[in-house]
Amino acid sequence: MSRLARLHLIALAALLALPLTAMRAAADDIIVAGGCFWCVEADFEKVPGVRGAVSGYTGGKTANPTYKQVTRGGTGHYEAVKITFDGGRVSPRQLYDLFFRSVDPLDAGGQFCDRGDSYRTAIFYTDAGQKAAAEAAKAAAEKALGQKIVTPILPAKPFYLAEDYHQDYYKGDSRVVTRFGIITQSDAYKRYRKGCGRDARVKQLWGNAAPFVN
Repeated sequence: MSRLARLHLIALAALLALPLTAMRAAADDIIVAGGCFWCVEADFEKVPGVRGAVSGYTGGKTANPTYKQVTRGGTGHYEAVKITFDGGRVSPRQLYDLFFRSVDPLDAGGQFCDRGDSYRTAIFYTDAGQKAAAEAAKAAAEKALGQKIVTPILPAKPFYLAEDYHQDYYKGDSRVVTRFGIITQSDAYKRYRKGCGRDARVKQLWGNAAPFVN
């Protein structure tokens, strides 16, 4: 294992070592928006204690929106991910700390190469405990960066599952047509993530504290 990989594992372990106060009372799901939902899903399914993550849309006014509607604009929805976790192994606060360090929370206009309202960052809380945990994580992230974070913390609205082909896109083996030719979904995802500059920007902001950057 390279020295950089070890540092990333240490950073992840440090965040997961925070106290698990009141964890048992926490909900089993949190909802976050961090730009492309493929990437958020891929990141958080690596976290010990996370049972799974699904891509969807939330925060808007249109019922059962489609991907085309959301990305075209006007629905008010964010691309979001619902993360299901084992409260005995990881807490909402720990997950929110990881979330802030996996995005650019200084960008109000989208994330990385993806621009527009549907790609903005946000946390959606379902109860007072999640709200307090999110606010504490946001304050800690602001202190770490020394800059104002623009990611809002909002009451949860209905969460609509994205289309089937978006789920687990990062590890799919179906073949898709891209500007690189006909390749698997997983390969398309890797090329997209690198080309969009996600990891490069996260590393620039967070350095060795970025838990998911290779």
